[in-house]
Amino acid sequence: MARSFYHYLMKYRNIEPKHEIEEFANHAYHDHTFPKLADDYHEISSYLEMHGDYIKSMKVFDRAWELYLLEER
Repeated sequence: MARSFYHYLMKYRNIEPKHEIEEFANHAYHDHTFPKLADDYHEISSYLEMHGDYIKSMKVFDRAWELYLLEER
């Protein structure tokens, strides 16, 4: 069974982020209401649109989602 998107994203956490996905991962880690068990694009996308003021662009999420699909599914 594949990991949730959140658990996949956590592999990108970095103390000194070098790219936007690492920044996204760091912020998601500190977001205590992030849907941690979700693996549905629309559920996570909707959440980020309403609560993800820390994400600079939804393109960052889309790129992270593409990587998630390639590596986890």
